[in-house]
Amino acid sequence: MNSKPLIQIENLKKYYPINKGIRDVFRRKKSYVKAIDDISFTINKGEILGLAGESGSGKTTTGEILVRLQDITDGNIVFDDHDFIANSKEEEKRFRKEVQMIFQDPYETLNPRFTIFETIAEPLKIHGIKDKKEIYNRVLEVLEIAELKPAEQYAFRYPHELSGGQRQRVAIARGIATEPKFLVADEPVSMLDVSIRADILNLLKHLRDNMGLTMLYVSHDLSTIKYLCDRVIIMYLGKIVEIGDAKEVIENPQHPYTKVLLSSVPVPNPDHKRERIEIDDELPDQINLPEGCRFGPRCPFATEECISCDHTLIERRNNQWSACIYHDEELIISK
Repeated sequence: MNSKPLIQIENLKKYYPINKGIRDVFRRKKSYVKAIDDISFTINKGEILGLAGESGSGKTTTGEILVRLQDITDGNIVFDDHDFIANSKEEEKRFRKEVQMIFQDPYETLNPRFTIFETIAEPLKIHGIKDKKEIYNRVLEVLEIAELKPAEQYAFRYPHELSGGQRQRVAIARGIATEPKFLVADEPVSMLDVSIRADILNLLKHLRDNMGLTMLYVSHDLSTIKYLCDRVIIMYLGKIVEIGDAKEVIENPQHPYTKVLLSSVPVPNPDHKRERIEIDDELPDQINLPEGCRFGPRCPFATEECISCDHTLIERRNNQWSACIYHDEELIISK
């Protein structure tokens, strides 16, 4: 894995204005949902970075911003030493070729009127390939890479003729058809049968190893993140609360929120007894966020000092960082 960052994100923010009525339009002080609130991280070349958190944490919004499906409110993003904001149609087209996304629902991401061949051929035509034979060969090639074999038997079927796993493989084939540098996978196995999830995860690993792809893997499933990812970021209410080596974070979590997430992961051993960490199921108001640590109102370890938490990441272990000032039954305040 190349240690040079492919993507650098600094002080990224995504706020959604709340307009409850006509009066709110004219108010000077507006209310916002802070989906992403001042986060910074890097994604190294050849790395699979996991992004985890419960619903509403901001992980999917982060992924959509990195493929320009959403605009940023503030912050700076550098992609492959280029400014993230395109200044011309040529730059925009280059970006679309180099960055692709696999969505969660394979049933909704494929046009039912297109054959599999047409679905994969469309981005090739958009990006300048005109020769029909070259397009045909490339479509069959990526279908083979996505393990839909023999490719000729799948190329001219329609999406309704495929299973859920096969449709997701088509979505992956479409994603790699233009030979991108970066791929965002937004919970690509959450809607698939458990029996085929490992096959899709192994396919993503194969793409990284053989194509040099860099990936952002968005998921709430920490077990798949541990299996697939090199590093993991844990998000809560728009903030990064922990980041580090995926295996280290999952086996030795430093933030209470990470511990809560892990305590809810099912263990396939019926004799294994895990202590469940009980918390309040209701999230805080995302408009009027709590003072200090955002997890504080639900945290079983919270103290009065947690009000002073500003979510600064503190190094706990080698390249493992946590935003919690409470650790090992003592308070550690970041200077």
